[in-house]
Amino acid sequence: MTFLPGVSTLALKEWAVAVNALSTGRQIMILRKGGIHRDDKDFRIVHPEFLLFPTYEHQAPDLLKEQYQGDLAATLDEDDVEGIVTVSAWTEVAEVIELRDEEALSMLSKYHIWTDDYAQRRLHWRPKYPLTVALLRVYTLQQPQAIPVLDEYIGCKSWVELGQEVPLGQMEPVLGDAEFRERADAIKQTLAEAVVTAQ
Repeated sequence: MTFLPGVSTLALKEWAVAVNALSTGRQIMILRKGGIHRDDKDFRIVHPEFLLFPTYEHQAPDLLKEQYQGDLAATLDEDDVEGIVTVSAWTEVAEVIELRDEEALSMLSKYHIWTDDYAQRRLHWRPKYPLTVALLRVYTLQQPQAIPVLDEYIGCKSWVELGQEVPLGQMEPVLGDAEFRERADAIKQTLAEAVVTAQ
């Protein structure tokens, strides 16, 4: 039986539309290269468990596959209370994979919401660093928590130390154990095939 914590003090910033996809089981991965602050230039998994902190400012429909563009409009409707963010998902990192290969990333296209062009742009930004593919086991909070947005949360950084214990309460896994393992194995098998193809 998985032990789940009662509180969390750390959050990862991610587009609200991606948080929605993770929270509804439509994807289990994130693709990251880090923020743009000097101290956040290379993305690292600094903690294996964290809340998902939805962000709204950099989302754009042309960066999403067509079938997810309607979800973007829905997330913008949610962002209606200035100075407050609602967190409703907590996650465990199941696996971290580093990618440098265009072909391998292309083969992951069916597993995420972003356009192939945008995914490749993420890969090539700061080319010295690999693209981090993190497979996430996501849980939804039965009682979403509204958090005041403090000045220290603002900016293009990946990680947010919340400075408070956010109660998690009852949580439910978005995907059951078997389904999550099946989805994660499919992604890893796809990457293994990409390596064979490249040889």
